[in-house]
Amino acid sequence: MRLEITCHDRVGMGEKVLGIFVEHGINVRGIELMQPGRIFINIPDLDFSDLQTFMPQLRLIEGVGDVKTAPYMPSERERNELATLIKTFPDPFISIDRKGNIRIVNTIVSNIIGEDEDALVGQHISLWLKGFNFNRWLDAKDVLAQTRRLKFQGDDFVADIMPIHVAGEEDSRVLAGAVLILKSEARLGQQMNAFKQPNENTFSGIQATSSAMRKVIREAKRMSSLDSSILIMGETGTGKELLARACHGASERAENAFMTLNCAALPDDVAESELFGVGEKDQEQSKRGIFELADGGTVFLDEIGEMSAKLQSKLLRVIQNGSFRRVDSEQEVTVNVRIISSTNKDLLNLVSIGEFREDLYYRLNVFGLTLPALRERRSDILPLAEFFIIKAAHQIGRTHLKVSDDCRDFIEHYPWPGNIRQLENVLTRAASLLEGDEIETSHLALPAYTREHGYLEQEFEGTLDAAVKSFEADLLRKLYPAYPSTRQLARKLGLSHTAIANKLREYDINKKTVKI
Repeated sequence: MRLEITCHDRVGMGEKVLGIFVEHGINVRGIELMQPGRIFINIPDLDFSDLQTFMPQLRLIEGVGDVKTAPYMPSERERNELATLIKTFPDPFISIDRKGNIRIVNTIVSNIIGEDEDALVGQHISLWLKGFNFNRWLDAKDVLAQTRRLKFQGDDFVADIMPIHVAGEEDSRVLAGAVLILKSEARLGQQMNAFKQPNENTFSGIQATSSAMRKVIREAKRMSSLDSSILIMGETGTGKELLARACHGASERAENAFMTLNCAALPDDVAESELFGVGEKDQEQSKRGIFELADGGTVFLDEIGEMSAKLQSKLLRVIQNGSFRRVDSEQEVTVNVRIISSTNKDLLNLVSIGEFREDLYYRLNVFGLTLPALRERRSDILPLAEFFIIKAAHQIGRTHLKVSDDCRDFIEHYPWPGNIRQLENVLTRAASLLEGDEIETSHLALPAYTREHGYLEQEFEGTLDAAVKSFEADLLRKLYPAYPSTRQLARKLGLSHTAIANKLREYDINKKTVKI
């Protein structure tokens, strides 16, 4: 029998309640305190006459509001909820403690191994999963989520390995173990096919393991339901258009069109006709623009910071009035669209120097989202890499591609200046040209980078003397126009007049070759 007691949340209340059960000799099997002011008690089943004796006593305790029977204890529901989830989970599921010993498995794991679930409890995970050092990972100072390709009973699986933390003292977190979800090649293939289906522009397609990306996704979901403009800021290649499509897919406009225009890719007159259309005397010769085609839906303006002053003014009118005129037309066209824009520039700085309209900026930035660079969301890098490799493998008809541990470590710590786009392109190229089945660091076509010396823009070629002379010539070409005489330039650089004159002559730098 379970009882639920509603009471004031004060010191000593639990003691008063338990005193009644002690007085009547009733064994308490369990007690759970739920905030605020709810106590659940598990006792043996009692006759109705016994209940009539002590239930009124419980109600008479100062601060007790009500006493009634309950169908279950909160912990019982949570245990059964978790057990049902694990039992019905469609993929192999394993829970381990902080030493790597198995605590829980689902039926799928038991069937693959061929042993009862109870018999597997207490066995070390490394007996069954090969290709990952669980002890070293669990003993690390910072235990991060991992996505790894492993061998499970001789077959390849992709494993999502996620640490379990519980709250410790002074807001610290204590590692309690980990859970593993394994996906077979067949299951991954099914998920890839589902991912490629049209009209699946949702947030589930965005990798968000890191706290930074989870925060962005939470904010984007809330903003999607509000029919106002969104400005997405972030470096090139961070996935701004993917996020914009997800915002559209989660909005009430999802059933209508999502139209895009890259403001940096087209000349001004072409961009204007693409956005607003072209009017002709012959109605059949007229052309509808993106705004008309997206009526009722969303227009995504990529790299809005590149938009000309003329188009900015016309765009502002659309936002304010919902109307515009086609090119070479006097007829007003009215539309109902939501505008999502993106930029990799500092728009506020452009506003301050007069290159972007301040009123337009605030119209576009009703809701602002900032996508972190890939180097700022390190725990997302390897899951993204796994996804791109699987995607590339399906495209080229290969099914056993994997990444070496050294290559994984390199990928995780490379700065990725081109962000997700660069990561995908590099891995797709490596997978396409790979002769074996394992991608090594040497297969990645990337500019040189080391943790000690950072990222180099290009691989260095030539001699040191040639590099010094090239730098010297570039510096002199930049400084020469700013100094009216070579003597002043010489003083600036701490050289003699003769030395400067010789260098200018050597590099053919003069008033004819340098614009002053």
